[in-house]
Amino acid sequence: MQSRSDADAVLRRSLARHRAFATGLLVVMAGLVLFSYHLPPGYWTELLQAGAKAGLVGGLADWFAVTALFRHPLGLPIPHTAIIPNQQERLGRGLGGFVANHVFTEAEVRRVIGRLDVSGILRAFLSDPASTRPAAQALAGMLPRVLASLEDGRARRLLQRIAPRIAGAEGARLLARALRALVEGGRHHAVFDLAVRELKTVLSGKEEQLRTAIAARVRAEGGAVIGWLAGATVAKRVLSAVNAELEKVEPSDSDLRAAFEAWIRAEIERLETDPERAASVGRALRAAVAHPSVAVWLGDVWARLRAALEADAGNPEGRTVAVLEAGLANAGHFLAESEGARERLQRAAERVLVALLPAARERLSTFIAGVVRGWDPATVVEKIELRVGRDLQYVRVNGTVVGFLAGAALYALLQAMFGRVAF
Repeated sequence: MQSRSDADAVLRRSLARHRAFATGLLVVMAGLVLFSYHLPPGYWTELLQAGAKAGLVGGLADWFAVTALFRHPLGLPIPHTAIIPNQQERLGRGLGGFVANHVFTEAEVRRVIGRLDVSGILRAFLSDPASTRPAAQALAGMLPRVLASLEDGRARRLLQRIAPRIAGAEGARLLARALRALVEGGRHHAVFDLAVRELKTVLSGKEEQLRTAIAARVRAEGGAVIGWLAGATVAKRVLSAVNAELEKVEPSDSDLRAAFEAWIRAEIERLETDPERAASVGRALRAAVAHPSVAVWLGDVWARLRAALEADAGNPEGRTVAVLEAGLANAGHFLAESEGARERLQRAAERVLVALLPAARERLSTFIAGVVRGWDPATVVEKIELRVGRDLQYVRVNGTVVGFLAGAALYALLQAMFGRVAF
């Protein structure tokens, strides 16, 4: 590919050749005028003189007109010459307005977007791990700045406003869907195991306190003698029985585990089919969310979430990057499988660009005008002359040739009409 300087050099040489040809033709006309005065008088000599004079005048007039566009002819400050450098600012405004209003039109933008497969371009990008990985890392890197721009108080208030909205009957239905997904995935067993383990841990840590409490209860109910004789034994047997029952619960085929699963499935069914039950659970959720301690807890959740996100976002191998990368890949798969989504994306891209077009046109026009206004006048002249100067030299050539032919024809016509003509 040619560099800009190489291209300008080619244009400069081409302009020099055409300018030399036009100037040479003008010199030829001047030579014919002088040569005709050394020929014997007669019709053909006078015809040649008339044509050569008209060609010389026509060539000089067009040379003056072409030169006056770019500079003062012969360096003389003749009015209405050097038009381009003197009208540089107006030229920039006109050029900017033309490009903005006649090139970047709404119809043209719609036509170009219609030819572009926006969804295909985006789908190819999202389906390529080499693209989505850096994109996910860049998005994760932006996350701390986004979080820093949020006011903690505003975020907490937003959480407090959102929480009541997910309570009520809608919250009950949302809870039912979450529980059903939990059960269908078999994860309710993990919840049950966690609850059993936590209960055993609590009993183990509080065993001595429970022994004392049970023995005191036996003394209170049976008297000091019964308490002294059987309090410790009863406490031991009660705790042993509780631990034994908890051990029976842990196997996957235990009756209590089965009962827990049956209960939770029945509760899901009631939440989905019984409006009164859903409303009751919704009221309970709303009351719980409205409690001041929940507001404190939500604030703590936000603080912990923000700290965790900021810490993880800086890790290229962290969960945030992985989640964002998976989300981008899923979006690519969704676009590949859904024709409706592709059509909606295409229309959305068209609407966005058309909506941005007026502001973009104004900015483009201002930008072009500013660029042209900031150019050195000599640079403006050179840029324009290099690109249109060759065609303007043909104007000079045509003026010389047409002047020669018109002068000769006019002489012949007048001679035929009126006899001898002074020309």
